[in-house]
Amino acid sequence: MSGVARLVAKIETEMGVEVDNRDDRAPTFGVNPEHLRMTEALLFAASEPLDTKALASSLPEGADVAALLSALQRTYEGRGVNLVCVAGKWQFRTAPDLAFLLRKELPEQRRLSRAAIETLAIIAYHQPVTRAEIEDIRGVMLSRGTLDVLMEIGWVKIRGRKRTPGRPVTFGTTDNFLIQFGLESVNHLPGLDELKAAGFLEAIPPSGFDVPNPTDELGPDEDPFIEGEDELDLATGGPDLD
Repeated sequence: MSGVARLVAKIETEMGVEVDNRDDRAPTFGVNPEHLRMTEALLFAASEPLDTKALASSLPEGADVAALLSALQRTYEGRGVNLVCVAGKWQFRTAPDLAFLLRKELPEQRRLSRAAIETLAIIAYHQPVTRAEIEDIRGVMLSRGTLDVLMEIGWVKIRGRKRTPGRPVTFGTTDNFLIQFGLESVNHLPGLDELKAAGFLEAIPPSGFDVPNPTDELGPDEDPFIEGEDELDLATGGPDLD
């Protein structure tokens, strides 16, 4: 013990100060401390969520990215910010119970129409889905403007083409959609039980009612969309009949 440390200990003893020497940091279970600091710095400095590949490219060779993220997640549990995984990427976010501290009342720039909200929900749950399928589920025609709005704000994208006559394009949600709603993947969308618990569905839904299982993977009858293809068939027709 150094002279300064001995002096501090003596003063604390004479003054009756009780010292809690426990380390309040969460255990890191053998991860490299310097790699942990680097990972923490990268995530704090990032302007957008980072995936494991991006982190690995910035960390020293051989760094165990999965173990580092797990250790950081434990370290920040119960704190003002938490490390969360959204859209398969990692980001520090304000703890959910403290979100009210940072909420600001700002004028709303754009409100989604009912048609857009319904269309977004259909795309989220039924993806991959074509425009004709969206219209069939909603029971009304869909204007091009509705899809344009959802694509403009970055929540919906063209994801492929069906191997059917006319080769219609299929739509799906984007990483921005997952990030906006705090979802790790489309598989984390609320299921039947969650929707009933939240009061969005009756306790006993209609016979045959089910919540579809969306997927990020291309379907067996779906080809990837190639940028620059003719998009005239994306959404044509009259206005929404809402």
